[in-house]
Amino acid sequence: MKKLINSPQTLLADALRGVAAAHTDLAVDFANRIVFSTAPREGRVALVSGGGSGHEPLHSGFVGAGMLDAACAGEIFTSPTPDQILAAASGVDSGSGVLFVVKNYTGDLLNFEMAAELAREQGIEIATVIVADDVAVEDSTWTAGRRGVGTTLILEKVAGAAAAQGWPLEKVQVLAERVAHAGRSMGAALTSCTVPAVGRPSFDLPEGEMELGVGIHGEPGRKRVPVMSAAELAEELVESITTDYAFTGKPVIALLTGLGGTPLIELYGMFAEVADRLKERNITLARSLVGDYVTSLDMAGCSLTLVEADEEILHLWDAPVDTPALRWKA
Repeated sequence: MKKLINSPQTLLADALRGVAAAHTDLAVDFANRIVFSTAPREGRVALVSGGGSGHEPLHSGFVGAGMLDAACAGEIFTSPTPDQILAAASGVDSGSGVLFVVKNYTGDLLNFEMAAELAREQGIEIATVIVADDVAVEDSTWTAGRRGVGTTLILEKVAGAAAAQGWPLEKVQVLAERVAHAGRSMGAALTSCTVPAVGRPSFDLPEGEMELGVGIHGEPGRKRVPVMSAAELAEELVESITTDYAFTGKPVIALLTGLGGTPLIELYGMFAEVADRLKERNITLARSLVGDYVTSLDMAGCSLTLVEADEEILHLWDAPVDTPALRWKA
């Protein structure tokens, strides 16, 4: 194992020190391992998310104006604790309530639910939206039901824009649930990832083979197949997603994220093929995002997310955002 770390035990703490040094417009609570936005939020709904580390820039990279107000960092591939999540909610609530954005993994569900109960006892209004968009498997090593992956990013951006515009909590939650319902994802891996504390690949993937439908923690997918060309893989991903949800004739926001170990030139080559497959199916590519956004440490591969987007969702997607990993003006 070759990694740019001091030790596996200090990796998360060191990374958070780096976030604080690189992004002085954010506030980092090192004791509770929370990254806070310093953007004004008085009188508006706040958004809190989080999860196991190793998927950066999800979630801490999306903290800032127009997106998340706080992100809780668990250990590698491990949910943050209820105490962390409660501290985040307490730190961002300004009286209008807090929306929890939770990926559908068992640990995350339990800990966010417990934190919500504790927050309500403190008089904080909490609403929750669960993202379960991975079409690859119904149940996996980490979940009961579908895994939550790339739709999380799109939901955080859209709901964050609505909150910034002063929408009430109930309305932000309904919007977030609409985005979660309209999103589907599917990924593929060329290599395993290596968890630093373990020091070896999480699973064995022989030369010449790839895993279709792999999870972002290295969970098994649908099947192993010979390595495909970009065109063949794009067809497999798009077909799997569009078979599960009727996107035909509709505009979509498309996210093609690397998993941490794939060069950008390969991702753009993949996206060219994805765009062709969408056009063949009469699916309008309304907005797109290509790069490393929802990763799995150093895994080579990619994941495609499509979210059906009406004019309201597109308007909120286009709204200003200022975070380390996502930034644009109106």
